[in-house]
Formats: sequence, C-alpha cells, structure tokens
Amino acid sequence: MAREAHNTPVTRWLAERASNIQRGDLPSDAVTVARQCILDWYAVTIPGASEPAVTLLADELLEDGAAPLASLVGLEGRTSPLNAALINGTASHALDFDDVNLAILGHPTVALLPGLLALAEQTGATQDDILTAFTAGYEVVCRVGLLTSPSHYNHGFHATSTVGSIGAAAACARLLGLDAEQTATALGIAATKASGLKSMFGTMCKPLHAGMAAQNGLMAARLAARGYTSRADALECAQGFAATQSVDFNADAAMEGQPLDFHLKNNLFKYHASCYLTHGAIEAALAIREKNGLETASIRTITISVPPITDRVCNLARPTTGLEAKFSLRLTVAMALSGRNTSGIETYTDELTQEPELLRLRDLATIDFVEGYPQAKADVEVTLDDGRSFKASHDAGLPDADLARQGRKLEQKFDAMIEPLLGARTSQLRVALAGFGGGDSLAEISEMARGAQ
Repeated sequence: MAREAHNTPVTRWLAERASNIQRGDLPSDAVTVARQCILDWYAVTIPGASEPAVTLLADELLEDGAAPLASLVGLEGRTSPLNAALINGTASHALDFDDVNLAILGHPTVALLPGLLALAEQTGATQDDILTAFTAGYEVVCRVGLLTSPSHYNHGFHATSTVGSIGAAAACARLLGLDAEQTATALGIAATKASGLKSMFGTMCKPLHAGMAAQNGLMAARLAARGYTSRADALECAQGFAATQSVDFNADAAMEGQPLDFHLKNNLFKYHASCYLTHGAIEAALAIREKNGLETASIRTITISVPPITDRVCNLARPTTGLEAKFSLRLTVAMALSGRNTSGIETYTDELTQEPELLRLRDLATIDFVEGYPQAKADVEVTLDDGRSFKASHDAGLPDADLARQGRKLEQKFDAMIEPLLGARTSQLRVALAGFGGGDSLAEISEMARGAQ
C-alpha cells in the first residue's frame, strides 16, 4: 500500500470550505434534504435505542457517571456530550435502517448528527446553526470518501466510521465556529482516531462504528478549539490517512467545484431494514412477485446479478441471526419473493433465518457478480417449474428527484417507527423536525424524543 506524500493540500482546502459555509449559503434543496436526514435520523434512533448493542453500551458508560449536559435519544436521562455522541450514534445505526451516500459507501447522518446534537445542547446552538454545521460536515465526509475510493472500502475499512470521523470533526468544528486552521487541525485529530473494520458487519460493532465516528469528531473539534495540535495535512501527508488506508488519492474528485447541495441531494434513504446493497435486489424481487403473482412453491431457480462490491458486504450465504440476515442477498431476496415485510425491523429475527421455506428459496439462489454494474444495481431472474422465467432490474443508487414525494415517504416511515413507542408525541415530534431550523434551541425536540413513558 502506498506511503508517499501527495502535494495537493486537500486537508486545508476542505477545512476552508467547511469553515466558511454560512446559513445563507444553503440552497433551498439542501435545507430540505438536511431536514429529511434529521427526521429520518430520529425515526431510526428512537427505536434503535432499545437494541442490546445500545443498552449494553449505555449501561457501561452511565455506570461511571458524567456531567448531564446532553440528552439520550429514545432513552431516559442525560450524560456528557461525548458519551451522548457515542450512545446516540450507536442507536442510530443499530437497526441498519439509516441513510446512505455512495460517495462514501456508507452512512453519513449517523456519523455527523449525534455529535452535533450533543454539542448543540451543551452550547445552546440554534437549529439554524445545526443545519449549517451538518451541511459542512456532509460536504467533507463525501469529499473524503471520494478522495480514497474505492480501495479504502475494498480493503476492509468501514467508511461510516473512518471517513465519518473526519466529516463529524468538520461538522462540530463549524458549530464551534473554528477557523480554517483550527478546522484542519480537527480533521487531523479525527484522522488519527479513525478506525472501523468491515469484518464486524453482522455484529454489534457495526453500529458502534457510527457512535465512534460521532464521538471522534466531537472530541477532535473540542480539542482543536483548546489548542491541541495535529498535522494540518493529515489527509495527504506521508503515512497520513490516504497513504495508510487507501491506494487511491482522487484529489480532483475531493476538490471538485460542485454546488453546495450536490452531495446532499445524492443522499439515499432506506425503506428496507437491511444493508443498502441488498435494496436493488429486494426491489427487483418485489417487482417480480407483484407483477406475476408467483407462488414460491413453483420457483425452481433464482439468479441475482450484482456488482462485485457486494461480495464482501452482503453476501452471507447462510445467516443464522437477525443481524446477519440483513447482510444476506440470498435471504433478503427470498423474503421479498415470499412476501415477507423487508421494511419491518421486527422481521429480522434469529428465528427468521431458520424458516424452512425461506431456507429452501435461499439455497435456490445463485449470485452472479457483474463487472461494471453501478454500485447499487441488481437484476433478479426467477425460473419456475413449468419453464417460465421472469426478470426485473432496479438501481437503488439513484436518488429520488421528487423531494416532496421523498418527504411523504419519510414521514410515513417515521410514523410507522415512532408511533408504537411515543404515541401522541409522534405527530408533535414529526412536525417539529419537518420544520427544523430557525433560532430555537433543541430543548423542545430533545424533550419529545426522550424514551417512552
């Protein structure tokens, strides 16, 4: 793996761009998508807070005691901002139902928002301040993702955690009002803390990665504000982030003069509670089932054609737990063909992985890895006992161009996820999040998003 330095000052360029973003710079589309990201984050974090990966972590951290300056979303109580960033970040990724951006091949909002919210509660920042800082962090996380793609992810790093730490540092630095030099320092601190292994997919460590990114970014920005030092060229220097974690250095992509809302508008929301790279295949399988009214007993073969990147992400051939099921192309396609609710978080149980008909369909499936396919595209072909075959394709990497329609779908998802937990508070919280922005603090939202009574 390359170790040489690069001469392009990417770290400083990104720091200057992030630190100079103002609320008035944000296009209306950017504000709309940022609000949708925040709404969706609460939709998955409140129920995610009850997952074992979160409750075990919260028990461990709260046992030591901490200054109660920041709220725990979906739980009762308050803790330190650093603890809250870690716990809330883990909760937001615990269901694997959070948003995605293919520029980082990971999950941006779960890395960026938890630290921002914790810091905003501590400092009294306004909702407009949070929107601005979130957009700054989103810019950086996508551009660092492009800088080191594709080898960073392919080598086994979970970009949500690694690249996410750097984006979170940029977001928190912007909320603190750090200048470009301090922001570059924060990016360097985050870069040296960044870690996260894809080999942990299917375990509790995967959601922990999002919490780590949020906490890393928050700590990096706060240390930089205090005068802590680091390399101000950490992304490009010899033995720096890019040189040690990638053989790619795409400076032109990282520093391309795209509009401020370019990467935000490419945000992808999840409507199935599984790994995003299974979504194209799920949608194709659903199209086959809905159009042709298949009986699963008549299915003889299933062929799933996907890009090679899926092989080491969601190609668990024989999952045995609910967590592993989310990373199995074969099983999620079997679920879709048999009419199982792939959007229901309660669907993905250990028992699901042992159901005889799902096992039969899973084992009928073969996977064809197609070079040159877009990252989230899939074809599914089903052959029946009578010789007939049906095929459908879907590219889950294309964002919805209709933001109003996307907003309605996200509100439906929010109500489905939150109403069983918060009851009457659901609509109040949804309305507050849909109008996120202005000079108000987070106090009212944090109160509504606490644990169920």
